[in-house]
Amino acid sequence: MINKMLESLNLPSPLEVGGKRVQSVEEWEEIRPFVLRMMQECEYGYMPEEPESVSFRVVEEDTDRYCAGKASYMKLEIIARVYGEDFTFPVTYVYPRKRSGKVKTFVHINFRPDVPDKYMPTEEIIDNGFACASFCYQDVTSDDGDFTNGLAGLVYKNSERTPYSPGKIAMWAWAAMRVMDFLQTREEVDKDNICVCGHSRLGKTALLTGAVDTRFSAVHSNCSGCSGDSLNRGKGEGNETIGDIIDRFEFWFCENYKTFYGKDNETPFEQHFLSALIAPRRVHIASAAEDVWAGPNLEFLFCAASGEVYELYGKKGFIYDDDDDYLKPGKYLNEGNIGFCYREGKHYFSRDDWHGMMDFMNR
Repeated sequence: MINKMLESLNLPSPLEVGGKRVQSVEEWEEIRPFVLRMMQECEYGYMPEEPESVSFRVVEEDTDRYCAGKASYMKLEIIARVYGEDFTFPVTYVYPRKRSGKVKTFVHINFRPDVPDKYMPTEEIIDNGFACASFCYQDVTSDDGDFTNGLAGLVYKNSERTPYSPGKIAMWAWAAMRVMDFLQTREEVDKDNICVCGHSRLGKTALLTGAVDTRFSAVHSNCSGCSGDSLNRGKGEGNETIGDIIDRFEFWFCENYKTFYGKDNETPFEQHFLSALIAPRRVHIASAAEDVWAGPNLEFLFCAASGEVYELYGKKGFIYDDDDDYLKPGKYLNEGNIGFCYREGKHYFSRDDWHGMMDFMNR
């Protein structure tokens, strides 16, 4: 059933971007930069420049009482020298005090700076043995069409937007990469197990972050839907389209993305190209039964379409039963390197989503 559904969509393949079918890891790694360039030029824009330097300043710390003494708390500022100026934004980092060995860690791109937050159950994360570094996306640049503030103000200080210049998603992803720079300095962090995560527009951001920065071992995209973890093709009534998202949020993307307005079934790329770029690292998707706008069925099919590159590496991609009821709430499909969790409820980053993600990271 599922495989027939995929066949009916006639999806483009990341393994055929160069005009011929890639047959080996070596061929894929040669073509991978072209696939990444396609996604940047068609959808998100090129990333802001790499910083000349990155430094960190601790502004607040509690190593004794946080989470009843179970965790250490640190609020810091990341200072990145970029475009000839210093750009600074705040990050909060919480990690278990008592641990055996290195700690698996999340980079959470959040809607608010609060720790804990309604989208981030910090104490439960600590109780499950994880650390979490989080930041508020609007501390990087505002979520609107103003390209004069924050990082956007530096990117565009001396230039106009071109068709391929970065939108806001690329800028928030750039900031997540700077948080990774910080985590590389921490002795307690398991550098081979760092997952970038986000919800909705920030799930889109997490996917782009993982596609660009190979230091992340995993990506969690939570209900990110159109232009994130939901396929373009096959949309039905109530699903968000490229036209819908451009009408409301064109500033998230590069200017060139507007050329695909009303062409969801004709794009030369598909959203599962992002998971191909993340392979052979791991991808986890969370979806919700009442989040019709995000297209739960197309989020599942995103996972099912994502196995090709993993197979080249001799790894399992998404493990599912072709005849299974693939949208059964409460189900974890976390056995492969692509995981999917589906729950009851609405568009939200819930504790169920976090537990599904932590289960995935512990496999």
